[in-house]
Amino acid sequence: MQTELAPEFQGTAEGLEAEAILRKCVHCGFCTATCPTYQLLGDELDGPRGRIYLIKQVLEGKTPTRATQRHLDRCLTCRNCESTCPSGVQYGHLVDIGRRIVDDKVPRPALESATRWLLKEALPSPVFGPAMKLGQAVRGLLPEALRAKVPARQAAGSWPTRTHARKVLLLAGCVQPSMKPNINSATARVLDAAGIQTVIAKDAGCCGAVKFHLNDQEGGKAQMRANIDAWWPQVEQDAVEAIVMNASGCGVTVRDYGHLLRDDTAYALKARRISELTRDLSELLPDLVPLLRGRVQAPSGVVAYHPPCTLQHGQKLRGGVEINLRALGFDVQVAKSEAHLCCGSAGTYSVLQPELAYPLRDRKLGHLNQLQPTTIVSANIGCITHLQSGSAIPVAHWVELLDSALAPA
Repeated sequence: MQTELAPEFQGTAEGLEAEAILRKCVHCGFCTATCPTYQLLGDELDGPRGRIYLIKQVLEGKTPTRATQRHLDRCLTCRNCESTCPSGVQYGHLVDIGRRIVDDKVPRPALESATRWLLKEALPSPVFGPAMKLGQAVRGLLPEALRAKVPARQAAGSWPTRTHARKVLLLAGCVQPSMKPNINSATARVLDAAGIQTVIAKDAGCCGAVKFHLNDQEGGKAQMRANIDAWWPQVEQDAVEAIVMNASGCGVTVRDYGHLLRDDTAYALKARRISELTRDLSELLPDLVPLLRGRVQAPSGVVAYHPPCTLQHGQKLRGGVEINLRALGFDVQVAKSEAHLCCGSAGTYSVLQPELAYPLRDRKLGHLNQLQPTTIVSANIGCITHLQSGSAIPVAHWVELLDSALAPA
């Protein structure tokens, strides 16, 4: 695709990156076939090709409008289009650039601005935990829309106390410890059973995704730097073999630290090293299977697995969960149709775009329910909470399923 950047973007880091991405796009349209919002709305401007064209227009000097902003807001950033694209267009990076530029030029209505500010400040904040506990205490009295965002209170279970020579860092996350604390403790117990110790750095917090994707990109980068500082003593001493993510939404972001901080002279090299060390929990499964096989008592019944977009499209990790859990005796199946499509969670998307998020959720659950599962599992806190809000079938993280099936040593 030919481009001619406006003078304000010529020679800038964002302009150069966006231009390189745009020039890879051949406008073939393959991406529209796998875009969830295009499938729902049937509008070219609510698909990747249309959004790419809108961003190109803005970079070439056309004044963006409120409509431009809405079309970009409706993107789930599921990156399914990247999996489909034959030209390797890095759409996720392009839409981050486009959204930031458009938000600088198009004021939002006051209520919308306030909602977005509240989400980006509250979710990674220390006050989120107490607020979630309060919400869980009065959950039955909450309006349905709010109750869908407040999962029932969950016991975390014990944290292993043994020490091992093999150690990994685990990012606890910002909302997961309050919403689903058992995911982290189940991760620690499963790894402990395989002779791996889980360490959490005290000062590591939100991965930065919430602020970054709500266009507080500098605030998000500040959180990324804080995490690097928290992890660096262990990394520098080679005390850990990996930084493990059990929320794929965090994992796809931390894996991108090297790119996002590449122009930061103080952090570029460290960020690249952090990205290199980052592993989704499922990437450890091939090593865990032979160590755990004799101790797993898999329950009968179908387990329906929903692979999050941040895992299968963002990190390009496909098949690992299903293949390895089957090797441990679980009857894991993925939806026979549209397993590649987003469930509609997408971070804060289900709060900001409920009219699209909930039809996508129900569409996903319809395909999963056809498997007649006893349990639905996924690999990201957002997907798990979103799917559970529309399902009577229990929805959990796959590591919780594995943990519950482990017999004592």
